[in-house]
Amino acid sequence: MGEYTVHIVDDEETVRKSLAFLLTMAGFTARVHESATSFLAVAPGLRCCCLVTDLRMPDMNGVDLLRQLGASNAMMPAIVVTGHADVPMAVAAMKAGAVDFIEKPFEDEVLFDAIKRAAERIGGPESDTDNAAVVQSRLELLSERERQVLSAVVDGKPNKSIAYELDISPRTVEVHRANVMAKMQAKSLPELVRMTFAVKRSEA
Repeated sequence: MGEYTVHIVDDEETVRKSLAFLLTMAGFTARVHESATSFLAVAPGLRCCCLVTDLRMPDMNGVDLLRQLGASNAMMPAIVVTGHADVPMAVAAMKAGAVDFIEKPFEDEVLFDAIKRAAERIGGPESDTDNAAVVQSRLELLSERERQVLSAVVDGKPNKSIAYELDISPRTVEVHRANVMAKMQAKSLPELVRMTFAVKRSEA
């Protein structure tokens, strides 16, 4: 799977071991860390690697871990995994630098694909360009109203708030959201968030 190491940060030993076993059997090189704090201690010396971190941990959550990595110039391509996903958390993770945000339970291939996307960004974000072009072409399929709904959804606003702001019914918002998901070919809200951030990074 290339000359890179996948570092797993999770406070639950069984999860760490099962993920490491899964990745090793799939051909990845994996290392485990029991907390965000212990990973931060070694992160500055790591090279050619990516990170898979749990979101909710007792000492420091996954988003704060990414923020700390960025502040110490030790940022690396990262994937945030959680069993309690919501759009505001996905947005926070992406703003903190995450490449992907995955909800538990997930299929093995979903994690493998996310790691491969993260590995493509080792050394820089240039590889986002092609993906961003694909997403941009899908964005162009959206109507003006669908774009407004997409923007509000990515901001983490609930349907009732979106309906009030756009002066439409919550049911109409649901229809627009479904259309957005279909046109963007997004399987989940976190994936939709990842897509929009890929475009924003390419424009930065």
